[in-house]
Amino acid sequence: MAGRHKKSRSGAFWAKALERAHLGVWDWDLATGDCFYSATWARMLGYEEDEIANTSDLWLRLTHPDDRERALASGDSHIAGQTDAIETELRLRHKLGHWVWVLDRGGIVERGADGRPLRLMGVQTDISKQKAAEAELEQVNVRFRLALAASGTGIWHYDVATNKSYWDARTRDIFGLTADTDEVTAGLWHTFLHPDDKEATERAHLPKPGSDKVTATQYRIVRRDGAVRHVESLVRYVAAAGAAGQILGTVRDITEDKLREQELAHAARHDALTGLWNRAAFDRLLGDRIASGVPLAVFYVDLDYFKALNDFAGHAAGDIALKSVAAGIGRCLPPLAHAARLGGDEFALMVPNCDGAEAERIADAILAAVRGADLGLAATRRLAASGGIAIVSDRDMAVADALACADDACYAAKAAGRDRFAVFSAEAASGGLNAARLAADTVDAMEDGRLKLFGQQIHRLGRPWEESRHVEVLARLAGRDGRLIPPGEFIPAAERFGIAPRLDRWIIRTALSLHGAAMKSGAVTLGFNLSAQTLSDPRLWDFVDSVIDETGAPHSAIGFEITETAAVTNFAAAETFVRKARERRCRVSLDDFGAGMSSFEYLRRFPVDAIKIDGSFIEHIAESRFDREIVSAIAGIARSVGCGVVAEKIEQPETLDVLQAMGVDFGQGFLLHRPEPLEQIVTAAGAASARKAS
Repeated sequence: MAGRHKKSRSGAFWAKALERAHLGVWDWDLATGDCFYSATWARMLGYEEDEIANTSDLWLRLTHPDDRERALASGDSHIAGQTDAIETELRLRHKLGHWVWVLDRGGIVERGADGRPLRLMGVQTDISKQKAAEAELEQVNVRFRLALAASGTGIWHYDVATNKSYWDARTRDIFGLTADTDEVTAGLWHTFLHPDDKEATERAHLPKPGSDKVTATQYRIVRRDGAVRHVESLVRYVAAAGAAGQILGTVRDITEDKLREQELAHAARHDALTGLWNRAAFDRLLGDRIASGVPLAVFYVDLDYFKALNDFAGHAAGDIALKSVAAGIGRCLPPLAHAARLGGDEFALMVPNCDGAEAERIADAILAAVRGADLGLAATRRLAASGGIAIVSDRDMAVADALACADDACYAAKAAGRDRFAVFSAEAASGGLNAARLAADTVDAMEDGRLKLFGQQIHRLGRPWEESRHVEVLARLAGRDGRLIPPGEFIPAAERFGIAPRLDRWIIRTALSLHGAAMKSGAVTLGFNLSAQTLSDPRLWDFVDSVIDETGAPHSAIGFEITETAAVTNFAAAETFVRKARERRCRVSLDDFGAGMSSFEYLRRFPVDAIKIDGSFIEHIAESRFDREIVSAIAGIARSVGCGVVAEKIEQPETLDVLQAMGVDFGQGFLLHRPEPLEQIVTAAGAASARKAS
């Protein structure tokens, strides 16, 4: 049977085998120069067998120009006895014009009596699909290498069986290693590990064999130059058939990320200007210290004459003074004490294990430090501080109550003449609602309906209010006993304890929710006063825009009033606020104009729609020539820059006569309209608007 199979392997058999294997055969007679090309070779290039000439240079003429030299060199080297066989990859032109990649293999099959080659034979295999796959893989690798380069990621692997480690160039660069090859000694990595991280990091880099879990770890390395770097690795065990497998990993230098994290964490806890703790961080720290039961002294410090310094010398001088005061306070404190800037020109301190005598000694040192603070260009001005001290020993006391006690004492120090400290006395505070309790009651009133919206009309002088229809929105707090608490009491408490933004948002949301439809119809426009804390809120406009979307109140029917005090607290925030308001076509008024020394500077910097002249210049204008000149000058300048003018506190007929004679545009005061519930004003305005339309 074996013989029968052998005889059946005729030329037809081999032709069929070549056809099935897609192999093209060539046979070159070196003596005659003839070269035979099989039919399968011709069909591989799109030809019929009779379309090609059996010449020795046919294949060379069909070879891609870039491959000819390499292909010739492969044959010449073999004929010269330098290689055992011909083996090369080249491109041949197809009949249709494209290129076919082939693998050419062959060699000498016949030699003469003198050993010289007489005949060569070989086969060529179409490897175009393989080459296309290789090209596609190379594109993937290029993108992968680009992604690695962009991310700064290095790749390494450790061969468990051979105990060899390999680091790519990026990994070596991260570790500060200079080497020409990827292979490094197996134990080298361990010598870079930071001593405090070494044990945990080595454990994380030994995944269990058979596990396909990726382990992420962050650790520190110490480079040979002493630099400490933070790195992040992803590690995975990769199994290999018949071998011990490999540990494959990536490494990325995250030192800059860690530094940014530390900076952000510091910024989240500290005041950007002074470097002291901020309000939120101080509250947490104070709460922990009170709960520990360690007796401590809590200080509340409020700078005196700071606004005047800002008005006189500008905000840059104010910042210099605040930083100098903060540094001075820090020098007065013992090692375990902490200081915070609560906002504006207010500071808080806590000193553990501090009795009354020690607290007073520290207070005297703080007063001296504030008096000696660097005031920059404002060195001729005076700066002082008033402060309150509360000795806290009750571990159940709330943080707000501890600060409230110190704050009440601070108020007492200011009332006693400033530039001094006072110690909190429960007996002195028992006669009234302290500031913290008043602030807390304000929050409760927002929820239980005791906070009421009032409004005061702003009139165009000499014309009916219905022609302007603008109302300033006010808030009134009803105490639990029914007594109306004036804004002069609960609003300062809200500002002092950080709830002013919540109060302002409640007023805006409630007013627009109740009266958005009336505003949209043109029946009324509403103006809102903003505290300094609200003005500094970077999310304020997100809130206002969302409420407008909910209520349908148009931007153009909304006005905002900012005071010089608010602008002084955060000048940059005030500029940003005014710019965004103007972008939305909301009106902006500068309130209490003229009360500070920088009023005209604010008018120059803020493109407002109107200014409201402080009532102190209005109430005696009929008998005071000085006030008349001031008001006349302010009104003239305002009109020249396109601002409307509103006079506050018009309470006498003769005051109104003088203002009309001076050409002041608008007025506000008890003579024109006493504050009344906002609901009544809007309802009346809506009815009047409906009558006019009909």
